[in-house]
Amino acid sequence: MRQIHIIQRIEAGAVALLAVVAVVVLYPAWWWVILAAFVVFDLSMLGYVRSTAVGAVSYNLIHNYAWPLVLALIALVTQHSFPVASTFLGVLACAWAFHVGVDRTLGFGLKIPDAFGHTDLGGAGADPVSDEGRQRPEQDVQNT
Repeated sequence: MRQIHIIQRIEAGAVALLAVVAVVVLYPAWWWVILAAFVVFDLSMLGYVRSTAVGAVSYNLIHNYAWPLVLALIALVTQHSFPVASTFLGVLACAWAFHVGVDRTLGFGLKIPDAFGHTDLGGAGADPVSDEGRQRPEQDVQNT
């Protein structure tokens, strides 16, 4: 499992880097938005105020690549007919993909609803080699 987590983190880093390159190449005047908007996506953690299950759902709805992809496709399709909206959506898609990529590179994957620190990449922020902070599957079976 550890090798899988390392590969997933490398892929996420590549996505984050690609998002930065895309903003610099396609929207050079708007490069700063990916930095300014970085923490906005973490507002999805407010669901944890309600419960860990609600928090995991709200976090996971925002911290995936599906929505940035949808926005990027809409930006691409509308670039000639609605250039201002297309630019806004393109920059937002890059900022969003950058945020998710950085989070996953650092080990903050999709949340498992049993606890805030449990993610699909192991313990939140854990070293991918040691995978500390996350129970092994055999431990999960023993605890049931």
